[in-house]
Parts: sequence; structure tokens; C-alpha cells
Amino acid sequence: MTADCRLYLITPPRLDDLAAFGRLLAQTLDAGDVAALQIRLKDQPDQVIAAAVDALSPIAQARGVAVILNDRPDLAAKLGCDGVHVGQSDTPLKDARKIMGPDAMIGVTCHDSRHLAMEAAEGGADYVAFGAFFPTTTKEAPTQAEPEILTIWQQFMETPCVAIGGINADNAAGLAKAGADFLAVSAGVWAHPQGPAAGVKAIEAAIAQGLSERG
Repeated sequence: MTADCRLYLITPPRLDDLAAFGRLLAQTLDAGDVAALQIRLKDQPDQVIAAAVDALSPIAQARGVAVILNDRPDLAAKLGCDGVHVGQSDTPLKDARKIMGPDAMIGVTCHDSRHLAMEAAEGGADYVAFGAFFPTTTKEAPTQAEPEILTIWQQFMETPCVAIGGINADNAAGLAKAGADFLAVSAGVWAHPQGPAAGVKAIEAAIAQGLSERG
């Protein structure tokens, strides 16, 4: 089992003022340890996604934060993202790898299925994502996963696992304890009552608590 667990930050579903959000993002990333930023703008035109990547990538990458684009390996490759995250109904992993190249980071949504996750790992995914663990307002969650899947995965597989879905400072510790390598968080940071920087710090504290309780 890996010794740590890190925050994987997902953008809000809409970014109406990129300049303002860029400033907020910089403050948020400076507040703690963030491993990756997934730019997830569902049902937005390509030019909106491209503008977001162009504005936000330099802010993240300057801080050593990997930039992952949701769903679109074609745009991710074109725009110079560090990686792409694909769902089960998006571009297949092998095609995403052809588009992105051997060095890109590719993650795959595996819902609550160890079988899907094993297929993804064997196919060369850089990480697998399980969820949703808790109710989420960010997107429709077709499945609910139990923390046990993270523990079982860590016992048998080397490929890192990401926990996603409704994660916030109140419930993150249990997922870190169970074996998540990364916690994917959106509203738990951006909608934190004391602001996103405080959200990052609160998630970090919860992760530290969970890691201290790992067997």
C-alpha cells in the first residue's frame, strides 16, 4: 500500500470569468499540496475549453501541478495538457494513448467495478478512478462505491487509484485510510464556506488524519 494520498482538484463545471478564476486558482494551489488539476467543462464548445486550458495550465504547471483535461484526448494533445481523463463512454483507452503519446497521463473512470479497473490497468492506464463514494451535485453518478474497493485494490494492484464523488473535508479521512492514492475534489474545495484555500487546507488535514489511521 502506498504511503501517501494527495489532492486531485477538479475545476467547477463553469468558468465565467477566466481571469478572476485564474487568480483564485493560484491562491488555492498555493494553499497546500495539490497533485493535479482536472479541467472539466462538460458540454462547452471547444473554444471555451481551449481558452480555459490556455489560461489555467501555466498557473498549475508553474506550481508542479499536472493539468488533466476531461473527456477529450484530441484537445488535450493539441493544447499541451499533461494528460486526459476518460470515462467508460468516452474515447477508449488504447485510442486515447495513440492520440496523447506514451508519456501522457491517462486516467479511466471505473465506477464501482474492479473488473473495469483491472482492464484499464492492464491496458496501460496511469490511474483508475472509483466512485461516486458520496452524493454529488457536480455530475450524475451512475454508481456508488464503497471504501473497501480502495483497500482491495491496494492489496493486489500497483496502478494508483483515485476516489471521486462528493468528497469533502468531513468524509475524506475515511477514503485516505481505506487506501486512495488521490482524492478528486471539486465542490469540497470551491464551495468551502471559508473559501477554496481553506478547503484545500481542510482536505489536507483530513488526509493526514486518514493516513495516520492506515494499518
